[in-house]
Amino acid sequence: MKSLNLYQVKQKWKWILFFASVLIGSGSLWYTNRLVKELSLEERKKIELWADATKLIATTSQDQDLLNFLLRVTEFNTTIPVILTDSKYHVIFHRNLHFANKDSLVFLSSERDHLMATTKPIEIGLDGQGKNYLFYDESYTLKQLAIYPYVQLSVILIFIVVSYFAFSASRKAEQNKVWVGLSRETAHQLGTPTSSLMAWLELLKEKNEYNEIIFELEHDVNRLQIITERFSHIGSQPVLNVIDICVVLKAPVEYMKNRIPTSVSLSFRCITSSSVKVNVNLFNWVIENLIKNALDAVGAHGSIEISTFAEAEYVYIDVKDNGKGIPRRDFKRVFKPGFTTKSRGWGLGLSLAKRIIRNYHHGRIFVLQSELQKGTTFRIVLKQV
Repeated sequence: MKSLNLYQVKQKWKWILFFASVLIGSGSLWYTNRLVKELSLEERKKIELWADATKLIATTSQDQDLLNFLLRVTEFNTTIPVILTDSKYHVIFHRNLHFANKDSLVFLSSERDHLMATTKPIEIGLDGQGKNYLFYDESYTLKQLAIYPYVQLSVILIFIVVSYFAFSASRKAEQNKVWVGLSRETAHQLGTPTSSLMAWLELLKEKNEYNEIIFELEHDVNRLQIITERFSHIGSQPVLNVIDICVVLKAPVEYMKNRIPTSVSLSFRCITSSSVKVNVNLFNWVIENLIKNALDAVGAHGSIEISTFAEAEYVYIDVKDNGKGIPRRDFKRVFKPGFTTKSRGWGLGLSLAKRIIRNYHHGRIFVLQSELQKGTTFRIVLKQV
């Protein structure tokens, strides 16, 4: 059977959308920058034409038609800020400076110094009158166009982020409904045959026969009741009881010890005894899932060690194995629904474990450390009572 890994498919689409966004953004920036450069060259040409017209106005006094034409050329510039100075850089003319105090000598001097530092002036040679210098800046429209793609990308990014969080919230709410619906339906489906088995068990007890079979059957029926109760808790707030962590852990360890190969060692060490607030059925489910996960990692031979200790106000439970290990890039992904490395599996065990610890016990569960071909340690952190 081909491995079902929904998480990898989702990650693939995330990267595709990410690279598509980068490509679109890069293309937009490249095209806009190219357009800005072209418009900047056009503005330079207009200013050079303006400078030539200014020079001719200064030297033309006889031909009135030519003078009027040259004046119209200079007046045609309505967007590009310009400052004209004499040979000693005294401001003698300015145009299109969009500020309220544009006629202030302090402001004009400041603008002139700014343009002198940032642009190369156009030199206007006047016969017998020295030189004038024309300083200019990019037009307001061109400046706006230069920053437009960044504003556009920012808006797109904000939209993507808001959409992502809205979609994630909606998806999580939908996932919760699926979890709750699936769990309750499972509890309902298990409830009917379990009740029937309990009735048959009582009938066998009345006949006082097959005592050994009755004992085993009763054990399995009780187990079915526990499983049914676990599923019924999903989606509702379970009752938490204060209990010693060592007492809680002993039951699932003993249960799993009788159901794993004898070639696999399963040990339990209670380094520090502390009280925690847990729902025993759900918490045992988490421990069983972690042991099963460790069993898959070690294979037919290996060791699994469960230990608990307290430090400050927290209780720590470690589940350690000497199996195949987990790559560092998968430390967080192993808890995602659908993530699995097995050929047969749905990738829900660790996701369910995280949901139980985080949502119902307000604790944390994570990969403490792992090394390929050497083993993995999962850690649960709960608050002491």
